[in-house]
Amino acid sequence: MNSVTLVSPQDRPLKQLVEDALQNELRLLETGLQRTEDKLRAFETRFGMATADFVRRFEADEFTETLDFGEWIGEHRLRERLADKIKTMREIRVAN
Repeated sequence: MNSVTLVSPQDRPLKQLVEDALQNELRLLETGLQRTEDKLRAFETRFGMATADFVRRFEADEFTETLDFGEWIGEHRLRERLADKIKTMREIRVAN
């Protein structure tokens, strides 16, 4: 388990401020994830292939790299990073 101690020179409670900031960041990450998933669905429709199949074939060098394929694999990797960050954010608990 990791922990962080916050110190402020102001005499006001930090717990609610930190919880609100974490919730806001979580909302931003979830919005980003939704946009990324929308882009992935657009690629899937355009190329008639599920992202999982594309990634497997891309990593097996079955495709000539194009700008579209580079963007598609980038969006896939971004989705993985965002999902990981969201999972971490959802597990954070603010202790008092």
